[in-house]
Amino acid sequence: MIITDAALVALRTSFRKTFADAYAQFRADSFYQRVAFTAPSGSRSNTYGWLGEFPGMREWIGDRVIKDLKEDKYEILNRLWEDTVSVRRTDMEDDNLGMYTGMVQGLAEAAGRHPDELIAELMTNGTLQTCYDGQYFFDTDHPVYPNHDGTGVAATVSNFNDGTGPGGTDVPGPTWYLLDTRRTFKPFIFQERSPAEFDALTDAKDNDQVFMKDLFLYGARARHAAGYGFWQMAYASRAPLTAANFEDARLAMRTVTADGGRPLGIKPSIIVVPPSLQSDANRLFKTMVDANGASNPHYQAVEVLDPDWLA
Repeated sequence: MIITDAALVALRTSFRKTFADAYAQFRADSFYQRVAFTAPSGSRSNTYGWLGEFPGMREWIGDRVIKDLKEDKYEILNRLWEDTVSVRRTDMEDDNLGMYTGMVQGLAEAAGRHPDELIAELMTNGTLQTCYDGQYFFDTDHPVYPNHDGTGVAATVSNFNDGTGPGGTDVPGPTWYLLDTRRTFKPFIFQERSPAEFDALTDAKDNDQVFMKDLFLYGARARHAAGYGFWQMAYASRAPLTAANFEDARLAMRTVTADGGRPLGIKPSIIVVPPSLQSDANRLFKTMVDANGASNPHYQAVEVLDPDWLA
């Protein structure tokens, strides 16, 4: 191939289409869209002051009751991401570009899967990172107040089982997660400022990379971040994945209330497991009868998800 500006523009256009097609495919088959609310962003960060108020209707008698968003202000700062690869000028001259199509598809896959990695990282670190109420996202002492306005002496609510058992004598196992994802708002937030886009540095004349290293550069760029939503919609456990422990976790989620005692109607719909617990989850939720031939009361109680990014 004779390397001209027109040829480089045509190659960039072809690579850009390859990237866009692959990116759309990987985004469509993504884990994060199942468990996270996608929030558009138009600035360097978003502040989620409304997380302290779980949505709910009331009978309108007299004046409206205006919900004060209290001080539960949770900010997610957008982060800038990139992935860059190089194409040898000699490969262009020799028309040896077939392998680079796969390289561009690999860029698209990495960009499309990146939100999944961020959400899995949030889940893994949920006992170490705080959410809107100032507690760790998975914690044993989330405050819930007796009055709707957040006043009174708070009771503490747990959405975490550390797996140590009574007296702290048991050894914690791998973590499994129960999530309620049936609603618009979900346990996690994926915040998107700029979707991933493909671009190239392909000026044959005024390009230091070409002059010094005989390379053309192609890459992906995106701005996004992830954070925690409603802790009430998630439960993490390091106890063995048994029917009894599942029932305990489900009951804890179903009985959680908003400030003022209003039931929230939480009901887990998904269990997320690492590879080491996939067989246990399948036996518990995907078999109609147990080992003794009796009907399995937990058959299809929740959907089993086993994302690639959980260890």
